[in-house]
Amino acid sequence: MAYELITEPYTEQTPHWPQTGRHIMAHYDEDSVVVYQAYNAAIGAYAVAEGCFYGAPGFKTERMTWIKPNFLWMMHRSEWARKAHQEVILAIWLDRVGFDAILRKAVLSAFDPQIYDDYDDWKQSVNASSVRVQWDPDYNPVDGRLDRRAIQIGLRGKTAKHYAGGGWINHIEDITEFVHTQHKNAHKPYTDLVLPRERVYPVYDEDIAYRLGVDADTGA
Repeated sequence: MAYELITEPYTEQTPHWPQTGRHIMAHYDEDSVVVYQAYNAAIGAYAVAEGCFYGAPGFKTERMTWIKPNFLWMMHRSEWARKAHQEVILAIWLDRVGFDAILRKAVLSAFDPQIYDDYDDWKQSVNASSVRVQWDPDYNPVDGRLDRRAIQIGLRGKTAKHYAGGGWINHIEDITEFVHTQHKNAHKPYTDLVLPRERVYPVYDEDIAYRLGVDADTGA
């Protein structure tokens, strides 16, 4: 199977995106979901060559690793691959069944009284889970904060080790050159800016959507 990052002009994508709420914005198809991570050159080169992270110089499996399906949030976090130790941007094609399995394990990293009736129940759940979800403000291409929220997914313990060893990973690609090129185009009115094609990722399981605080899609 060929893995290709399908792109579209930013100005053509935004009409399809919800303006507010908590949404999993992602580049996906029937088989895969693309998530992004930023690393130093050594880890990035190893991951691309080996198709996994386990054994990469300096990669620590005991630490939580965060995957981000939202491209512009990754650009905010890495400063478009200019931040120290985040100079290499990786696009990681995850098996869609595996991505959904990760969501099933996930617990919100912060207590939300609209979802959990009892703080102690949430605390027990988050301590027992190997996957945490964090909702942060999404950003536009010039790093302006939006009302829409973007998801970060943190993996730890057995889930992190499985992922690091290549579990659920179909393909890893270094997209740093693409990032640098598009950073030059990331200025208003964005006429030349091209990004990976993203839409709201559907969470069909109502229990998972409720537990993670995912809002209904309000995009076009």
